[in-house]
Amino acid sequence: MSFEGSHLWRLRRKIGHDLVLVPGAAVAAQREDGKVLFARRGDDGTWCLPGGAAEEGGSFARTAVDELREETGLVVEEADLIPVACFSEAERHTLHYPNGDVAHYFSMCFLVREWEGEPVPDGHETTELRFADPGDLPQPFEDSTARAVELLLAYLRTGNFQVA
Repeated sequence: MSFEGSHLWRLRRKIGHDLVLVPGAAVAAQREDGKVLFARRGDDGTWCLPGGAAEEGGSFARTAVDELREETGLVVEEADLIPVACFSEAERHTLHYPNGDVAHYFSMCFLVREWEGEPVPDGHETTELRFADPGDLPQPFEDSTARAVELLLAYLRTGNFQVA
């Protein structure tokens, strides 16, 4: 779903640019060679993990499944999502948008290694997709998502769920 018409869009019509707390999800689709799928954002050209804000009636897992499909065309089952981290540090995950909107994201990061389909950017939210080593991020990379990748790498090293 594009931003226009989303729950957050409708909320913004009522409250303007004030700070909102937003649940969301990010997904690291990892191939057998260890490379992870990254998306170039259509709005600012930075790279990030596919993901986004939850919609009414959703969950972290449903958001992950929906956002991955919408932004990349990949289809995954909720049962194939591996929760690796949650992140919500205000200093890293409060975003100030060019139009004046402010949002503090509370997100789950999932790892997925099984999916159907081939990655194709949606042409709106994502303009390019690339598998890359998560230790060597494509540039320029979005700061808040860089933290999610740090947590992903810690999970891959330790096998322990990460909290930040």
